[in-house]
Amino acid sequence: MRSYQSLFRTPEFTPFLLSFAALAAAQTIAGLALGTLVFRATGSPFLSAVSMFGPQLAQLLGATFLLSGADRLPPRAILSGIALAFAAGTAILALPGLPLWAVFAVLLGQGLVASLGGGVRGGLLNEILTKDGYVLGRSVYNMLWGLTQMAGFATGGVLLALLSPRTCLLLAAALYLASALVTRLGLTARPPRASGRPSVTATWRTNALLWSSRPRRLTYLGLWVPNGLVIGGDSLYVSYAPEAAGTLYACGALGMFLGDLTVGRFVPPALRPRLTTPLRLLLAVPYLFFVLRPGVALSAVAVTAAPIGFAASLTLQERLLSLTPTHLTGQALGLHATGTAAMQGTAALLAGTLAQLTSPATAITLMATGSLTATLTLATLARPKERTAPAKPAPTDS
Repeated sequence: MRSYQSLFRTPEFTPFLLSFAALAAAQTIAGLALGTLVFRATGSPFLSAVSMFGPQLAQLLGATFLLSGADRLPPRAILSGIALAFAAGTAILALPGLPLWAVFAVLLGQGLVASLGGGVRGGLLNEILTKDGYVLGRSVYNMLWGLTQMAGFATGGVLLALLSPRTCLLLAAALYLASALVTRLGLTARPPRASGRPSVTATWRTNALLWSSRPRRLTYLGLWVPNGLVIGGDSLYVSYAPEAAGTLYACGALGMFLGDLTVGRFVPPALRPRLTTPLRLLLAVPYLFFVLRPGVALSAVAVTAAPIGFAASLTLQERLLSLTPTHLTGQALGLHATGTAAMQGTAALLAGTLAQLTSPATAITLMATGSLTATLTLATLARPKERTAPAKPAPTDS
């Protein structure tokens, strides 16, 4: 499957994307509104960063207990339930006078619920599309995420200039409800991919199995660490340029869109694996210039160019699927999504702490340096295995 026409002719792919678009728009607008609300109330770069990206750290806890449900629960019901839970939580965040501890308690709950979303959605996409259509379909999925972020952050910036952050949160809650409705009406009720009930034991056992393979471990680390550190730096845009944060986030989303479009549609499959390391380097290098504290215009150029490197996730996800049995794809992709979110949350905490101690510009530079170091280290660790040994067939884990 190499054309968008054949992709969009696939049954359920369009409603799948529409439901995700509404969810992504809600997350974007709510995140910007909440980060702004917390920064106005506290003046703290650390708390602002944590309010926007900290909930992703809670997904790590959720993955400990819930991740086996990614393959053992009906996907349509789970995705609808997640959207409804986020709608309720976001409406609570809009309540006036809500104390800061309650704000973070709600965000913790949302993070726990979200820990199932990545695996369920990734596994469902793998079911909707044929095997040869996954990378193209995932690139469209990622491009939609980038476009929605661009529109969401741009719209969120305008809305915050016209409305209060709490009103923006209510609009985000309405978008979550729309996502739940499209999921319920547009997708087919599918049975779980794996038998048995979800449990902590099943979650731990499968996670240990997935982590036991060295090629999968390196693939997971490549998906989690370099981009997580960069996202941690991105969490400081509100404190780096309070009046232009929406613009910077929108520029970053544009860069992601361009990278996914190029790699997903135009790069031949045989060439994609060779681009992983160069794309990861591109992801970090432009942020090193923040040490010079550039203005909004130059910052926008850097944050447009760098996120093109996020397209390396497409090549790494393709590798992950080739190394994973079909009946474990939901949890494998869920572990990827959860680890990514947890790393981003951890990096946001680290970036916020560094910004508190130094400055947002210095913290962004340090996070980019860490990402660059991680990419070079992982490339060095992978090189002997990949160059001296032929690719192994997918394991038959059970």
